[in-house]
Amino acid sequence: MRVLLTGSAGFIGGHVAQALDHDVITADLRTGVDVRDPAALDRLLRGVDAVVHQAAKVGLGVDVADLPDYASVNVYGTATLLAAMARHGVGRLVLASSMVVYGEGAYDCARHGRVRPGPRRAADLAAGVFDPRCPHCDDVLTPSVVAEDAAPDPRNAYATTKLAQEHLAANWARETGGTAVALRYHNVYGPRMPRDTPYAGVASIFLSALLAGRAPRVFEDGRQRRDFVHVRDVARVNVLALGAGTAGELTAYNIASGRPRTVGELAAALAERTGGPAPVTTGEYRLGDVRHIVASPRKAARELGFTAEIAFEDGVEEFAAAVTAP
Repeated sequence: MRVLLTGSAGFIGGHVAQALDHDVITADLRTGVDVRDPAALDRLLRGVDAVVHQAAKVGLGVDVADLPDYASVNVYGTATLLAAMARHGVGRLVLASSMVVYGEGAYDCARHGRVRPGPRRAADLAAGVFDPRCPHCDDVLTPSVVAEDAAPDPRNAYATTKLAQEHLAANWARETGGTAVALRYHNVYGPRMPRDTPYAGVASIFLSALLAGRAPRVFEDGRQRRDFVHVRDVARVNVLALGAGTAGELTAYNIASGRPRTVGELAAALAERTGGPAPVTTGEYRLGDVRHIVASPRKAARELGFTAEIAFEDGVEEFAAAVTAP
C-alpha cells in the first residue's frame, strides 16, 4: 500500500512514520509541504492508496486571536486535502482526531442518571468546587466513562476544529464511497514530545518546569482525571486503522489506555523520576478546561484489535529519561 502521511515531522507523526510498514510519502509544513496547497497535494497523491492525516495546529489555544490559525490549518487544510483525495481517487483516510470533541466527559447524577453538564461556573471554581453540577438538580456529579456515541460538545478552538475535521471526513466518505477512520487520541505523551510552548501537553509542561528546577504547578485540586496513552501505542493503532472502517462512512474510535490517572499523579510521577521538587497544587483554574475525560477503549479493542501495551509507569520513566539524558 502506498500511503501519504501528513504531519510526518511532528511528535505523533514522526512515530507513525516509523511504525508504518508501507511505501510512505511524507509531508509536513516544516519540510515545505502545506496541506492547504492543492498543487503540492496533486503532486504527492499520484498513485497513493491511503492518507494518514496527522497534520494539525495542536493545543487548546491561548486566546481568541488563535481562531483564524486553527480554522485555517485544521479545517481549511483538511478540506483541501479531502478535495485532492477525491480528484485522485484515494479511497482511504485515517484521521488524527481528539478526545476534546467530547467536551466534558460522561457523568452520572444520583437522582437523574446519565447527564451532560454545561460549562462549570466561575463561582464554583473560585470556591474550590471543581466537579460539574447536574443541570437538573444542581448536585455535584460523579464522573463515568465516555464512549464514541457520546454527543460532541467542543469547548475551545482546537476541539471545534477537530470536530469539523471529522464532519468533513464524513462528508467525503459519503460522497466518494471512501473509508474514513477517526482516531480520538486521549492524552498522548512520550519521547520527542515538544516542550516550552504554550500549546504543549500537560506532561511536557510539567517536565519543562522540573528541568528548570521549578515545582510543577498543578491546577485545581490535581484530581482531574485523564487517560495518558503512550505515543508508540498511538503510532501502532494508526497502522491497524488502515485496514479498518466501512466504505461510505466515518468510524470513530477512542484511543486510550483504559487506565486513567489524575493530573496530580502525573506531576508526582515525573517529579520522582527526575529528582525534582514536589508538585504544588495551586487551586488555579481556567474556564475552558474540562474536569474529567476518561474513555472506554472497548470499541478499538473489538474492531481494531488495539489494546495499549505500554504501562503508565514505564512510559513516564522512559519519557523523563529521554529528556534528561545527556
